[in-house]
Amino acid sequence: MVGELAAKGGLRGSLKRRDTAMSDNITIRSACESDAAALARIYAHYVEKTAITFEYTAPDMVEMERRRQEISQHYPYLVAETDGKVIGYAYAHAFYGREAYAWSVESSIYVDVNARKHGIGRKLYEAMEEELKSMGILNINACIAVPRDDQDPYVTNGSLNFHQRLGYTLVGRFHNSGYKFDRWYDVVWMEKMIGPHTVHPRFPAKNETLFAL
Repeated sequence: MVGELAAKGGLRGSLKRRDTAMSDNITIRSACESDAAALARIYAHYVEKTAITFEYTAPDMVEMERRRQEISQHYPYLVAETDGKVIGYAYAHAFYGREAYAWSVESSIYVDVNARKHGIGRKLYEAMEEELKSMGILNINACIAVPRDDQDPYVTNGSLNFHQRLGYTLVGRFHNSGYKFDRWYDVVWMEKMIGPHTVHPRFPAKNETLFAL
């Protein structure tokens, strides 16, 4: 038994070292036009194979670039890159199109299915939070699909748990809100406050043209 435990410990140590090595080699930068194919490739898996997103048809690279350009005018859109390959992306977008919501955003994140569990999502979110703070954003909200039973093959509680580890709190659950793969799905909303809520807050810098107060 001692030998078995030692072997497992050695394997865990080896995996941890590889995870650390990948994490150390990750570059976080703003997404650009040349990333469109990689963004489409990463997102296609989640559209076609999971209920993490409620889209039915994966957008092509042209549509992904259109979305990136639109979002990047107002909010951060970041990619994680290692050895010249994009392996994940995250962005923020308007929470709701009314002026009073200008200090709130909704976040989205997708990591290459073959590059998960290496700390990439955390690095992306931490970098995005810093950019949002510098803009003057105060609230980050996340809408997350969750399974209605433990046997669901298309979605788990992984995203919910990930956000909890990053300091997000659960604020609500909407039942039977999405239908995909012949199943109904609940969604939960989570939030994280990243700045003080004062009287007369500074208007967020980058999204001024979006609301044009």
